Amino acid sequence: MSDEWITGNFTLRVHGEPIEMQVTVPTAKVKPQRMLPLFQQMASSVVDACVAVVEGEGEKVSCKAGCGACCTQAVPISEVEAYRIAEIVNEMPEERQAVVRKRFAESLAHFRKIKWFDELIGLKDMAYEGSPDFSAEKYADVVTRYMKQGYSCPFLENGSCSIYEERPAVCREYLVTSPAENCSDPRPETIKKVPIFLRPSKALLKLGKTETTENWSSVILIEALDLVEKNPDRLEMKTGPEWTEEFFNALASTDRILKDDPEPARRRKKPRHSKKGR
Repeated sequence: MSDEWITGNFTLRVHGEPIEMQVTVPTAKVKPQRMLPLFQQMASSVVDACVAVVEGEGEKVSCKAGCGACCTQAVPISEVEAYRIAEIVNEMPEERQAVVRKRFAESLAHFRKIKWFDELIGLKDMAYEGSPDFSAEKYADVVTRYMKQGYSCPFLENGSCSIYEERPAVCREYLVTSPAENCSDPRPETIKKVPIFLRPSKALLKLGKTETTENWSSVILIEALDLVEKNPDRLEMKTGPEWTEEFFNALASTDRILKDDPEPARRRKKPRHSKKGR
């Protein structure tokens, strides 16, 4: 594979303020997983700009190392992130890998046993169909039910993320100015999130999406290893500039989505069927 690289300059606008970025990407065709470090860096830059906005208004982010309250939530990730997470686990020392794999397996088995995924999918289908039976309160109840089961993220160690540099985009976006302890039982009336004006996590959901997850709105993190084990990597090979352009186009569209849909987490393109191992 060629080791040639190309550098370009980009400008993003967050809350009207420009973010200048210089990116260096491979000229060769690569899997999107190889581009994730760059996209994660972009995600962090977007989030930092959003934090600067709230701090300029006199508020302060209350998240801190060792808290870990949000790490008991269901974490929606993209297909690309799922395959990278599997790579991260495969790269771990054997003893550490066994511990993490056991956590993934136990968590997934538990939530399948209590039919939590079925409940979540049912609500998302209601939202997609515009059913009057759907409500934000019901969705919040399902999210809270996940947290109350007592299963932390498989990567959580002593209240901190053990893959912090490669944590999913949605984890980077979840910051609050309300008391950190409130995140143990997140409710609209007790949680004040930092508004993220562009959503890298939403952009990644579209990036390189294949038939493996075509009927999925997202992958829940604890499903990642199972998904990868059961499905070959169908993600395309594209040049660095092609992946970068695709990501930027998807990122720009998240601004429109946020304006049109104040609760984009409800959105589903198609029902998620059991043929995917669910």
